[in-house]
Amino acid sequence: MKPRAAALDDAAAMRRAGADLLSLALMDARNHTLRWLAALEARGALLATDGGPAPLALAARAGAWQDRWIARNVRRQCGEAAEPSALRLPPADAAIDAWLAGAAPAPRADALRAWLAQTLETTLDLLSAAHGDDDGLHVFRTALRHEDRLGEALAERAAALQLHAGGEPPLPWREPPAFAERAPVWLPAQRLMLGSPPGGGAVPENERWAHELALPEFEIDAQPVSWARYVEFAEDGGYDRRECWSEAGWAWLQAEGRRAPRHVEQLRGGVLVQRHGELRRAAPGQAALHVSRHEAEAWCRWAGRRLPTEPEWECAALQASGRGFAWGQVFEWVAGSARPWPGYTAGASALDALPAQPAGVLRGASWMTRLRQVHPKARRFAPVEADTAFSGFRSCGM
Repeated sequence: MKPRAAALDDAAAMRRAGADLLSLALMDARNHTLRWLAALEARGALLATDGGPAPLALAARAGAWQDRWIARNVRRQCGEAAEPSALRLPPADAAIDAWLAGAAPAPRADALRAWLAQTLETTLDLLSAAHGDDDGLHVFRTALRHEDRLGEALAERAAALQLHAGGEPPLPWREPPAFAERAPVWLPAQRLMLGSPPGGGAVPENERWAHELALPEFEIDAQPVSWARYVEFAEDGGYDRRECWSEAGWAWLQAEGRRAPRHVEQLRGGVLVQRHGELRRAAPGQAALHVSRHEAEAWCRWAGRRLPTEPEWECAALQASGRGFAWGQVFEWVAGSARPWPGYTAGASALDALPAQPAGVLRGASWMTRLRQVHPKARRFAPVEADTAFSGFRSCGM
């Protein structure tokens, strides 16, 4: 059995975590949220929007989800089968509940902190008495995944708002890693089980369910496309070459007036990015960051390559790590649109319901993802023009 500290970083273990391990993870996630809250408050950014959600509201969602689906949910032991319309207990704080519904002013930071402490305490009390099966632990496991995602969303907001990382307290931030280039990886034709099987504990909805398919042989980049490789596209006039862009991508490019990915001030002759309110030189070996799928597809057309399919990406992540296939630097765009796997099911408390509008798919994780959520089967859906997430891409041979 792994030590508890190691298990907290193990994505497979956390999906099957029992009450003891879940308690530690939920406390760790809430402490991480509170660190973000303190750092953002010190910078006067709790209510900053800049077109995105206010950090105060993002932090509050952690307590709100637990209050709704755990504390107030009298049928929490039913797991996903709990009826969304069932009667609920009163909210832990009616004023905060009204604020989240848009019917009251925002609370003070100290009031929100007290409420977050109260909601977590209630969650842990109920967890200690929960049934130990997948149904009984479902809402608690989902709460952990939800709060870990909110921590990453707070990092994205800090990046979008160009907040300084230094000072007291510092932002809970790490710098993106850089790697030396490696040769692409070749994988043979095979049959692959795509998606996650039942019985794996807390299986996210959009991974349901595993199904077999035939996968032809393919070649795939060992690492996401780096700034060094992306610069070549820009220096060759990639943002001006209509033939590199899809019809939708070209329309987006003209409407946005883009000449580089978000936060990039210079691509030719080295990459200069705006980060933490300062102009910095990005390491050539870092993965290209804040890239939309339109830009990823344009780079691929320019390079005579293509985006990997979901089965190709998943196959490489599962089988080629020992051959240099590295992932987890950035979320990675893949080909195709968001769609359910055969047998897809989602309960009322689902975090990964299918989007109402057509969307693209991101695979993997970013360097700011909590390690317990870094899973080779994980999928996320986003509009193809989205570039505020820590997104990049890799390519496959034609």
